[in-house]
Amino acid sequence: MSDNQERKRTARERIQRERQLDKARERRRRTLIVASAVVGVLGLAAVVGLVAANSGKDKDGSSEAGPLSAPSGVQGEEQLAIPVGASDAPSTLTVWEDFRCPACAQFENALRSTIHDLVAAGKIKVEYHLATIIDGNMGGSGSLRAANAAACAQDVGKFPEYHDVLYTNQPPEPDDAFADNDRLIELAGKVEGLDTPAFRTCVNDGTHDSWVEKSNTAFQNGGFRGTPTVLLNGESIFPTKGEEQISVPNFKKWVEEANKGKQPGTRQPSPAGSAATGSPAS
Repeated sequence: MSDNQERKRTARERIQRERQLDKARERRRRTLIVASAVVGVLGLAAVVGLVAANSGKDKDGSSEAGPLSAPSGVQGEEQLAIPVGASDAPSTLTVWEDFRCPACAQFENALRSTIHDLVAAGKIKVEYHLATIIDGNMGGSGSLRAANAAACAQDVGKFPEYHDVLYTNQPPEPDDAFADNDRLIELAGKVEGLDTPAFRTCVNDGTHDSWVEKSNTAFQNGGFRGTPTVLLNGESIFPTKGEEQISVPNFKKWVEEANKGKQPGTRQPSPAGSAATGSPAS
């Protein structure tokens, strides 16, 4: 094949890939529920999109994953919640997230320090649920791979720290960088004590893939509009609670209102294993 023919073939392939990406973006655009979320004291107005939960199904079936292995310390119905904070905190923040979801990163990066402060004060506990809908919408496997790695971090009590690292280092949505296990292991180096042989094996073997897929199925069957889905004591607060938009001041106010007359939680987790209970799940 001549150089000219090879260049033409390469150009055609590039155009085809770009058209496929354009089609995927257009499908996603039609499913966006756009809301303006004012990010409190940061002084930023972020336009966030809720990716419709039923707009895409994971293309990789769970039949290819290994036996279901839940990470240590998970709780709740079917052991699908990763808990963070005092188990007797008076309020529960439930968060359904996808590590490839830009709106999830906006929520986390804006509210992170506030959530950490409220958890540390025993005012809330957080129950994280992992979804992989971006894989289904955009193609790729970064949502699944990142969620499995986060579950591996949970096994050694490092989920909160690694969770935050993933969101502060989230690639652009069309870039499936989290599909690379080496990248996920590299990011684990930012969390003290996480990058160990056991963690690397867990990531590379996809130890918790089936558990992640089960969690995503629960999300798709849960009637949620998209990610992030954020509930305070079962009531949706993202992007609004009633007629009030989510913001740092409003979020603090909502927690204070929910906790009125209640004592902060004091039952702290053990130093390893679970982020909330210290007792591994079977």
